[in-house]
Amino acid sequence: MEINTKKIAVWGLTGATAALCAGALLLTQTWYTKPLKLEWFYMRAFASAALKSPEMMSTLRVLPGWLDVHSTRLDDESPEHKLEIQQDMRDNLAMLERYDRKDLGREAQLSYDTLHYYLSNHLEGARFYLHDFPVNQMHGLQSALPEFLADVHQVTTRGEAEDYIARLQKFPLKFEQLVRFLRAQEAAGIQPPQFLVEKVLLQMHGFAGRPARENMLYTTFKAKLDAIPLSDMSEKVRAELLQGVADAIRNSVYPAYAELIRHFVDLQGRVVRNEGAWSLPHGDEYYAWCVRHHTSTNLTPQRVHELGLADVERIGGIMDRLLRQQGRDEGTVGERMQQLLRDPQYRFPDTEAGRKAMLEEYRAIVREADQKLADAFSIHPKAAIEVRAAPAQSGATAPSAYYIPGAMDGTRPGVFYANLRSMGDIPRFGMRSTVFHEVMPGHHFQVSIAQELKGVPFFRRVMSFSAYQEGWGLYAERLASEMGLTPDPLDQLGRLRDEMMRAVRLVVDTGIHYKRWSREQAIAYMMQHTGMAQKEVTVEVERYFVAPGQALAYKVGMLTILGLREHARQELGDKFDLKAFHHEILSHGALPMTVLERVVEDWIAERRGH
Repeated sequence: MEINTKKIAVWGLTGATAALCAGALLLTQTWYTKPLKLEWFYMRAFASAALKSPEMMSTLRVLPGWLDVHSTRLDDESPEHKLEIQQDMRDNLAMLERYDRKDLGREAQLSYDTLHYYLSNHLEGARFYLHDFPVNQMHGLQSALPEFLADVHQVTTRGEAEDYIARLQKFPLKFEQLVRFLRAQEAAGIQPPQFLVEKVLLQMHGFAGRPARENMLYTTFKAKLDAIPLSDMSEKVRAELLQGVADAIRNSVYPAYAELIRHFVDLQGRVVRNEGAWSLPHGDEYYAWCVRHHTSTNLTPQRVHELGLADVERIGGIMDRLLRQQGRDEGTVGERMQQLLRDPQYRFPDTEAGRKAMLEEYRAIVREADQKLADAFSIHPKAAIEVRAAPAQSGATAPSAYYIPGAMDGTRPGVFYANLRSMGDIPRFGMRSTVFHEVMPGHHFQVSIAQELKGVPFFRRVMSFSAYQEGWGLYAERLASEMGLTPDPLDQLGRLRDEMMRAVRLVVDTGIHYKRWSREQAIAYMMQHTGMAQKEVTVEVERYFVAPGQALAYKVGMLTILGLREHARQELGDKFDLKAFHHEILSHGALPMTVLERVVEDWIAERRGH
């Protein structure tokens, strides 16, 4: 039989053209109308959001290098962009509701419910979009943006280095957008607390008041260049790139900060109060939403306040007994804990050697906790973790420790940052619970497991719900103690002090924003019950002022998880398995607490049937 190669070529070209047209039609249909599959809608919704956040794309690192269209850009901070995001959420919620939930399996329903809750909750609070304080003393944009470039932006090639310089040159645009948001906020009658204005001015003057080649944006960039082998980049190219960074800092970064400083200097003479959310327009409604948003429950501020008072009394009783066993029975629990804190034997020296020793101790606790995880877990993440000192420029106002997740492609590890601003504020007996919360079996363990999930829509691997994540972190502290990782009574006191702090938060956060407590009243209450140093308490209380409701997530989330565990134990009896319970809690990614409760009920019913 004769083979007609010309005809085959024509058929092949025709088929390829038809396939290409069909693919283009399918892509157009998926992007602009209702996708044929719900999973395609999830992909579209996430892709649309991600493409509008180049900083998120750099953080996640989910695209191959040849598809990098984001690394020269920064997120849009303008009020118009925030309204555009709100409209995207409305459109996505309307589209999601066009799919029939009843037709979905259990895991697919879980994805549907999680996204539906997320969109509905954010849209419920959409009218309060100007109530946020994007420049603040904790993790405001003025410090978070340089930290993003230092910690997240990868520099392993000349192209990535040039992208870094391009981002530095975008600072004026980003800060102009930010100032427009702040002016819209002020026009709506929303002003930040007085202490916020004073402290961010100190931060910005400190950041922008040094030679360009001493700025962290230069020094961290140079460290990244130094890690590149000489065979891959010549000294001439390195010098050109370093000059480019120095020029961008002088000509773009510092002028951008100067504009933001001028805005806050102008505010300095007009902002004279430190008041909670109640003082903002529609403040009571705003705070009630903040409570629902951060706890993912329907709790009211009054109910949260009552829960806090009861838990403060319960934990205080346990701490009192342990303190008496240590021979300390004079004064309040807080006063006795402060005595322990001041005792030199429980502190590292406030020297460079002391700081180095503290970091090594943190690393040793991480290793010990990691070795014990198999006692309570059947899963373990692959992601690496590093312990580092927190950046000096944010040390004065940052928490005593915090965690930054790693990149999803494994190119950047998770990092536990220890704030070494004042060694006297960090007792040895408080270090273990901090590690358990932030690293193992807390945030690093939990977040990394979520990032490594298989067979779920991508948004399930990256979505965050405060009560789930922070509740797990606090639950992890208690669980580690149950696993025998706090054998010393002082370590138990350290853990209880941290749990007391979270219980006090329920009282203080609602006190500030709902019961109209003053800053000084909140500081006094917290010192009385926790034994924390005044500097540390002040940082905590000022955090609550600028992030209403966020601090409630820890204790409410923990109580929910503990309640679910005890409920499952009672329902299942001998069939209850702690490892299986933890697998169920962690293996679906972050969930609203209302959805998590349904997940556990389904799991109980399934195990009961075996």
